[in-house]
Amino acid sequence: MAKMYYEKDCDLGKLDGKIVAIIGYGSQGHAHAQNLRDSGVNVIIGLRRGGNSWPVAEKDGFSVMTVPEATQKADVIMILINDEAQADMYKKDIEPNLTAGKAIAFAHGFNIRYQQIKPPADVDVFMAAPKGPGHTVRSQYTAGKGVPCLVAIEQNATGKAYDIALAYIAGIGGARAGILETTMNEETETDLFGEQAVLCGGVVDLMRCGFETLVEAGYAPENAYFECIHELKLIIDLINKGGVAAMNYSISDTAEFGEYVSGPRVLPYEQTKANMKAVLNDIQDGTFAGRWIAENKNGRTFFNSKRANLAKHPMEVVGKQLREQMLWKNDSDLDTAST
Repeated sequence: MAKMYYEKDCDLGKLDGKIVAIIGYGSQGHAHAQNLRDSGVNVIIGLRRGGNSWPVAEKDGFSVMTVPEATQKADVIMILINDEAQADMYKKDIEPNLTAGKAIAFAHGFNIRYQQIKPPADVDVFMAAPKGPGHTVRSQYTAGKGVPCLVAIEQNATGKAYDIALAYIAGIGGARAGILETTMNEETETDLFGEQAVLCGGVVDLMRCGFETLVEAGYAPENAYFECIHELKLIIDLINKGGVAAMNYSISDTAEFGEYVSGPRVLPYEQTKANMKAVLNDIQDGTFAGRWIAENKNGRTFFNSKRANLAKHPMEVVGKQLREQMLWKNDSDLDTAST
């Protein structure tokens, strides 16, 4: 069983007298910055001058400066911009301003795992990764709760990296829920796999296939949307609260019987698992990372065409139309903060 840490294991005082620079003020950045400040930590924000987030962070009461200036001033530098933009910013604006004894931190291990960023040996390197979107990290904190976090130490140059990392996570509220110890390699590989095979890639293709099957059989697109897409959240909420057993307890016996007899027909176990192993192999050997890095260097033509095609898919068009007609259309629970 992996080691877990809680509030009793964390000492926020380890950040006393230190300056924490949050690089980026988007989804995760604004949450980390505000939670840390509310926990009594001295926080500054490092951004690209002229970017959209600069006036937002200033309006929220933070001292905002360029990334090189923030790196020079800070003792702890947390990089919270998009994975694909981190390496260039690091090489240009952060690396030249690092000095011995500082700590550099990440919320995802991608650039360390695939060696796009190679910090010097005399700085601490750690990961503080909330397992939830930024707006949830913030809303849970303000409610007196927290989002579970992962912690990993890549380099412990000062001998104090664990203390700083645990204090940081306590400052954003993660210790209230629980902190799971891992490594940056393990977090990166499992995170990418979960996203691709299940949470994003797998689920989106499953919803799309279900929607198309019903519509092609002559059923109303609106019904297809509700049955194959909208209700998915209700099912996931049940699983999140009590596992698959809680879902099966809450649904009808008819639905549970259908789970047993039809699930394996839709996703043949051996073939699906073989396909998932192939996805995992591409993550482990760097094939996926290489493809994503190249995609960003070559204008994102594949990525942009896929995004454009998805936006035109009937399940997205019908879903948008339905949401605009429903009483819950004004819910503002979607995290749309820019990075």
